[in-house]
Amino acid sequence: MGTVHAKSLDPLPMHGRDLGVNPDDLMEPPEQEPESKQEVLENKDVVVQHVNIQGLGRTKEDLLGYEISDVFHAKNLIDVMKRAHVARLRLLRLGVFKEVEVLIDTSEGKDALPNGLDITFEVTEIKRLTGSYNTMVGNNEGSMVLGLKLPNVFGRAEKVTFQFSYGTKETSYGLSFFKPQPGYFERNFTLNLYKVTGQFPWSSLKETDRGLSAELNFPLGVTSHTLKWEGVWRELGCLARSASFAVREESGHSLKSALSHSMSIDSRNSAIFPNRGALLRINQELAGYTGGDASFLKEDFELQLNRKLFWDSVLSASLWGGMLYPIGGQPSCIADRFYLGGPTSVRGFGMYSIGPQSEGDYLGGEAYWAGGVHLYTPLPFRPGKGGFGDLFRTHFFLNAGNLCNLNYGEGPQAHLQRLAECIRWSYGAGIVLRLGNIARLELNYCVPMGVQSGDRICDGVQFGAGIRFL
Repeated sequence: MGTVHAKSLDPLPMHGRDLGVNPDDLMEPPEQEPESKQEVLENKDVVVQHVNIQGLGRTKEDLLGYEISDVFHAKNLIDVMKRAHVARLRLLRLGVFKEVEVLIDTSEGKDALPNGLDITFEVTEIKRLTGSYNTMVGNNEGSMVLGLKLPNVFGRAEKVTFQFSYGTKETSYGLSFFKPQPGYFERNFTLNLYKVTGQFPWSSLKETDRGLSAELNFPLGVTSHTLKWEGVWRELGCLARSASFAVREESGHSLKSALSHSMSIDSRNSAIFPNRGALLRINQELAGYTGGDASFLKEDFELQLNRKLFWDSVLSASLWGGMLYPIGGQPSCIADRFYLGGPTSVRGFGMYSIGPQSEGDYLGGEAYWAGGVHLYTPLPFRPGKGGFGDLFRTHFFLNAGNLCNLNYGEGPQAHLQRLAECIRWSYGAGIVLRLGNIARLELNYCVPMGVQSGDRICDGVQFGAGIRFL
């Protein structure tokens, strides 16, 4: 928290330290004072006359005006403190200040009102060049990430970032430029230039992407939206000499130019261990109409519902689904299809080892669905309650799903029938560990059922790490 310095406002001797302090902390026992300070402060009308910002270097003042203007609407001292706290958080959110402190004082000067206040934000700007080193967890993979950032390049919260990532399955580096809209940080524009090399052992495939993308993020009511254009030069090759002919046939160079849109509604109280709320995410991608070799329409969605039960247990239900429709009579590319199976989706099966395959190489599918019901409970006897033990949950699950290719000359009824055939499912129990609020680890005992010819299973103990779980 930043520090709030508030000088006495006659006739109330009051010294508030923390801007996020609860108004109850300012109260003295009723027997010492006929009227509590909270009541007096709430009833004392004040006027915010001046707001000053000290410590600015390269940051433009017009950017900050949008973030702090709300404090002028405060009606009493408690309201001033609350609104100043919100303004401080908005300033920190810009990513241009290392520290922000607030000083509240009575107004001075010829134009000072008896109940006038002056607010001063004392800021410390971030250095022009910063570096970072950290590790990152993906879906059943880990990476080491090195980054260089140029924050606040032009003085209005712009950011240039160079990032290099070396992982167990993927190596990448990229350059990005980030620009928020002044006054609406959630509305922002990002331009990316990147190269990514990935290995996909379940398909005996390696892929190198060199691309450029531009995306616009903005909220609309309770929804968040992302509009994106991506142009990428893809190079596909065989990961092993034993790769199947179907994979070798996909090898070579191709160009993809695609427009995509993503919409999400997230009312969960946590992304990793939610005990209430819901998530709905819908993605659409259209390739081919802005150039390139690939032409398809791709749709997929994710739905999650969470409900708290007795004894801090949580019942969670998830449903995923998607469909890829090739355009222009061209077959879909192995790099664009859906994949299913593994500790992050249908547990008890190998990583992406469900569905069409050739000589042991999994080729993905053009349509899929997956669903799961989960019961999360605290550890038995609650060891470490209120501390380290709260990072763990006991996990009981039932998962099901299917991945296949469709004949688009048939009707919707035939498609649904195809998706309902050969359903893979599994059940089991295990322990889940939360890593911050971005990832989690799972150690489960799985019993796979509905196994089809060619599926790779993991009957027994299965370990998973990732940021997105069914």
